[in-house]
Amino acid sequence: MGAFFEAFQVDVWKLAFQVINFLILLYLLNRFLFKPVLARLDERSSKISKGLEDAETAARDRELARAEREAAVTEARKEASNLIANANKIATDTRNEILAEARAEAEKVTERARQEIVAEKDRAMAELRAQVADLALAAAGKLVRSEMDGPTQRRLVEEFLAESKAANGKGAGARN
Repeated sequence: MGAFFEAFQVDVWKLAFQVINFLILLYLLNRFLFKPVLARLDERSSKISKGLEDAETAARDRELARAEREAAVTEARKEASNLIANANKIATDTRNEILAEARAEAEKVTERARQEIVAEKDRAMAELRAQVADLALAAAGKLVRSEMDGPTQRRLVEEFLAESKAANGKGAGARN
């Protein structure tokens, strides 16, 4: 037998240790896994059989309740008709309130949008004036062919803008 183990290079001590480890693992699995799982399966099986018995009892009770339910359904239909009529009235009133609120909100949103458009227009005009001022300064610099200092340029631009604003104000008044 020793020749067999030597031919396959099997270490007897390691093999014995692995067998002992396997037996310990088998014992632990049996104690902590298999027994609890089997106990749960038995418990579940008893719950299922109890559930089947309860289902049979429920089926009998259901038949008794069906007769009572049919009597109650007739009464419930009468009450339902009254409730539906009341619900329709409430729904109509609510719809009218919601529509009024929605119209008011739409007017608010429209007014806000108008205000935003005016603000955006003013901002665009200010930006356009600044660009026109820069272009005017560049053109004036080319025409004069001399360099002016910053304050002089700014004063000339402000005068130009004031004159153009005054001219636009008179022209806008004439158009309206």
